[in-house]
Amino acid sequence: MRLDKLEIYLNQLLNIAHFRDYCPNGLQVEGRSEVHHLVSGVTASLDFIQAAIEAGADALLVHHGYFWRGEDPCLVGRKHRRIARLIAHDVGLLSYHLPLDAHPELGNNAQLAHRLGLVETGRFGDQNIAMHGTLSPDMQNVKGLRMNIERALGREPLVIGEDSKTVTRIAWCTGGAQDYFDEAIRLGVDAYITGEISERTVHDARESGVAFIAAGHHATERYGVQALGEHIAQKFGITHQFIDIDSPV
Repeated sequence: MRLDKLEIYLNQLLNIAHFRDYCPNGLQVEGRSEVHHLVSGVTASLDFIQAAIEAGADALLVHHGYFWRGEDPCLVGRKHRRIARLIAHDVGLLSYHLPLDAHPELGNNAQLAHRLGLVETGRFGDQNIAMHGTLSPDMQNVKGLRMNIERALGREPLVIGEDSKTVTRIAWCTGGAQDYFDEAIRLGVDAYITGEISERTVHDARESGVAFIAAGHHATERYGVQALGEHIAQKFGITHQFIDIDSPV
């Protein structure tokens, strides 16, 4: 698979022109022209890059890449070390942020819903990235939802809300989407799932009576990039490997 053709396909599949993002989506670092082995991961950290190189990657596919709005543009320090390692080994870096969150099948929110047994009935939030819907009958309270999340994601979520609270309507958005909580409350949901929590959000949850569940930024965003990598492998006959560099956040 040619790297340039792969980028064109991904850009169209994820409809990147539709999104206003805080970083460039698509090919961020050019590498070798032919891709036989694609390695995916959540974040393009130095540990991930090194592990991917050792795994024989021709190109990397991540959710969190580089060149974020407002960051120092100079290639120094950590940014230099990461990009220098990619260039030295001629490994390309493809990164997709909001477009990957939002994709209706392969996206982070869709994939999290699939793993947790959530059924989407609508969208909300900036650029309609967040989802709301219903959940399966075996999770009709906060305790059942919390236990299901822990089983599915392999980590205990932080929950602000009573275990006995009934949950029939739910909203969710992976990653650092605590700022959508007020809008979720206005939708009339009983619980909201995201990755991170802010101090003020604790009080908002207590006072609104809507349970807030912080299940981990990294933990909630492992699945979109895996699904996208597997889709590419099956469609174009290349190999794909997901490498998880864990994060406690």
